[in-house]
Amino acid sequence: MPDTSTKTPTFRDKSYIESRGIRFPKDGVFITGRIRGSLRSGEYEAKEAAAVLKAVQDGDTVMELGAGVGFISSLVAIHKNVKAVHAFEANPQLIPYIKSVYAENNITNAHIHNAILGPEKGTATFFVRQNFLSSSLTREDADGVIAEETIEIRETRATSQEIRPDVLICDIEGAEQFVIPDMDLSSVRVAILELHPQWIGSKGVAAVFQTMMAAGLVYFPKWSHAKVVVFRRDW
Repeated sequence: MPDTSTKTPTFRDKSYIESRGIRFPKDGVFITGRIRGSLRSGEYEAKEAAAVLKAVQDGDTVMELGAGVGFISSLVAIHKNVKAVHAFEANPQLIPYIKSVYAENNITNAHIHNAILGPEKGTATFFVRQNFLSSSLTREDADGVIAEETIEIRETRATSQEIRPDVLICDIEGAEQFVIPDMDLSSVRVAILELHPQWIGSKGVAAVFQTMMAAGLVYFPKWSHAKVVVFRRDW
């Protein structure tokens, strides 16, 4: 039998999936099914990614709310010479995976925070579901809950003042209507938000737009697409 121990691995032998120059370790938990397919095709978070790559400049400090599997924070860290990326993710079970993505890609200027933002410091219960995309802070539907985790709440305004982001990226499944109005947006040059009108309704969408306008950030349609909306301080 021939010795195949030095055989060059094929794509299917790789321990990771590559998407937009980012290596995502195959874990069998988070990178499965639709996510795996959209990463391979380059369609994963495509609208948000396009806006982010146009908006972020070298030297920026970026603040991301809702890190997911670490896609956007890694995209920024790899493709832009940013000062730092501060990514916030509520699901504690995602944190080790995000760190593994950073390690796989030798990313040292992105920092993951297992915390959410709120009106005051404290803790909250996070409900982890079998389908991690359905995990949330609410237990209205207990189906699929596999764990309850206590996570940190950081005060919204103080945290944004500490980080002083040049670019704000936000995809927090409807919580944008509560978090964005409490932020200090004075340092923000560009904000990229994925809105969830199906959950926050017209009043929630209006609250986000009014907050941005009051902070001097104007809707920028050229970089916006459907529910991914971009606001710029200068056109």
